[in-house]
Amino acid sequence: MTIVSLFLYVALAAAALSFIIYRFKREDYSFLDNFIQNFAGILFIFSGFVKAVDPMGTAFKMEQYFTAFEDTCKGSFLSFMAPLFPMLSKLALGFSVFMIVLEIVLGIMLIIGYRRKLAAWLFFIIMIFFTVLTGFTYLTGYVPSDANFFEFSKWTEYNKNQMRVTDCGCFGDFIKLEPKISFIKDLILMLPAIWFLFRWRKLYQLFTEKLRMAVTVMSTIGLLLFCFSNYIWNEPVIDFRPFKIGADIKTQLELEQKAQAEVKILAYIIRNRETKIELEVPYKDYLDSFKNNPNFKTVWESLDQIKSEPSIPRTKISDFDILSFDGESKTQEILNDDRYILALISPKIKNNVISVEMMIQDTIYEIDTIISFDPGTKEESIKIVQGQIDTIIEKSIKKNQYSWDPEYLNIVQTKILPLLDSVESEQLSFISIFGGLTEEGVVELRKASGINFPCFEADDLLLKTIMRSNPGLVLLKSGKIIHKWHHHQLPEPKDLKLKYLNETGNKIY
Repeated sequence: MTIVSLFLYVALAAAALSFIIYRFKREDYSFLDNFIQNFAGILFIFSGFVKAVDPMGTAFKMEQYFTAFEDTCKGSFLSFMAPLFPMLSKLALGFSVFMIVLEIVLGIMLIIGYRRKLAAWLFFIIMIFFTVLTGFTYLTGYVPSDANFFEFSKWTEYNKNQMRVTDCGCFGDFIKLEPKISFIKDLILMLPAIWFLFRWRKLYQLFTEKLRMAVTVMSTIGLLLFCFSNYIWNEPVIDFRPFKIGADIKTQLELEQKAQAEVKILAYIIRNRETKIELEVPYKDYLDSFKNNPNFKTVWESLDQIKSEPSIPRTKISDFDILSFDGESKTQEILNDDRYILALISPKIKNNVISVEMMIQDTIYEIDTIISFDPGTKEESIKIVQGQIDTIIEKSIKKNQYSWDPEYLNIVQTKILPLLDSVESEQLSFISIFGGLTEEGVVELRKASGINFPCFEADDLLLKTIMRSNPGLVLLKSGKIIHKWHHHQLPEPKDLKLKYLNETGNKIY
């Protein structure tokens, strides 16, 4: 689905609702006001809902924005604001839920006409907020990576690879909009936002005042519970991510890699080292200049490549790479395994590491040399043996001590490991995939938790895309995701065997 088709569907729904209301409420009725009111309300409800099914996805996006804002403020006249954004990053999940619920409730308020003036001003303020976010995302495409956003003299031609945040997240993982399209979308929506400020008295109202208030309050409570259920108690109820249940990672990864390999270089962006003038040079001309002009590399520097679009869009599946802790890729080994693989996924584990000084004893022994003579062979042999203790020296060494999140250890030890122990089978293997841990950290975690099966590492952002639960379980077979479980929704051993491990002989996935 594209943003154009989405707007078309919303417009049709708004027109239908406006017609229905016209049939029952003809007095003092303005179809244009009514249509704009319904269009904005339905769009906000839909936009909020596709994010409400996965609040953590929006939280991750907000963290990206806060990081970009912090970096921008640090190198500008707004440096005093930079410390604010790391604090906001810690509150990203709560901020995400607040914004999602506010967006949907505001859509409901618009449609039923509750507190029309308040709804008009809230819509205006939120649209300013969204427009700033999407505008910043888009405009950073003009800012080189070594320049600050406010250094306008250093801005160059638009380059999407320079953007600090790759997409706005306006519709979660349901639709990925190009920043320019998203910015234009918000500029268009600023028109009804301004319209409502002057025409709020013309917005129709449904039901009585008490009923409108009841609908708004109950919606707020229900939406809060719905958002919480989609990350505290369970995985997203509707999964728009590329790693949803049933996804064939192996096949999709091969297709995306093949499409990337077929991408062609169309042109180069080059810059004159002295004048700083930038040019876009066709690929063939660039090669000819590089080959025939010996001074070309001295005068010009290559900034970027302009490439053709891949036949299959790149998704997060292209980043699927599982490594051993010595850096060896285990991706193909895991994807090609025709056994069931139950993977314990932990995107990030809270831990505290302190370096402590320890005293150890280093013992020095006397060395005795024994020379023996063999009369038969008439050969001498020399044997060096350890004698008595000569000196005991105490020396200080530093060692890292790890303390782990008690809640995480409790989940692993009381829920996950007992489940795995009860479903052991020759056709089932267990692995752990961690994000953000060193090899030393994993060794210590294994000691603390009792995990005794192979452990691997992966990018924490990749693992967060695969599994919102931390920790959670993913069942794989031949590179396909059979099922995923939040740690609050783990199956009974019997159900796991019968429903998912195919012990009955009936494939149900």
